[in-house]
Amino acid sequence: MAGGLNDLSSAELAIYRRRLDTPVKIQAFLDAIPYNTEGDGETFRSPRRVLGDRTANCIEGAVLAAAALRVQGQPPLVMDLTAVRDEDHVIAVFRRQGLWGAIATSKFTGLRYREPVYRTLRELAMSYFEHYFNLAGERTLRGHGRPVNLSRFDPLHWMTSDHDLWPIAEHLERIPHIVLLPGSAARRLSPLDARLRHAGTLNHPGLRKDQKLQH
Repeated sequence: MAGGLNDLSSAELAIYRRRLDTPVKIQAFLDAIPYNTEGDGETFRSPRRVLGDRTANCIEGAVLAAAALRVQGQPPLVMDLTAVRDEDHVIAVFRRQGLWGAIATSKFTGLRYREPVYRTLRELAMSYFEHYFNLAGERTLRGHGRPVNLSRFDPLHWMTSDHDLWPIAEHLERIPHIVLLPGSAARRLSPLDARLRHAGTLNHPGLRKDQKLQH
């Protein structure tokens, strides 16, 4: 199919089939490469470019994971998590025996892999709630979109393009999102625990090792 697996080189196929052939291996690859902070994250490179540059921001990592899952015969699904006073987060989602899991990269420790143990997408999204906070210490996760099958973007050659993939990001933002908690519950949220804040920002690229967050 034009824009799909046929675009991949033999070397890329070998990487996907030998090194990125399970969700756990895909996550390990993303965890081993630096988080992409170029232009404050304002890049959206294709999986081919991520493999070449060995760095990824959250949406780049999710789309690379979706490409790897596609090579394994699974649908290349990504899902947007929405936040207030914070950045959205994009994850690649997959199913095992009817249960949902996720692959992701993030500046925050707790916003990465999820084992496929969640019965619904809401359960999966809510598993990120306690770990989804901004540097001011506010819990910020508020909703999620439906999973988007990236095969719909095959005309963009999303797996191998030399151009940034902003139409995918625009689509993820444009589609309807499900609200995860009512405003009344959001207003009653307790302060974030300092230990969780510390654990969640280990190796955060925006913080110096000697820099402490304000409580």
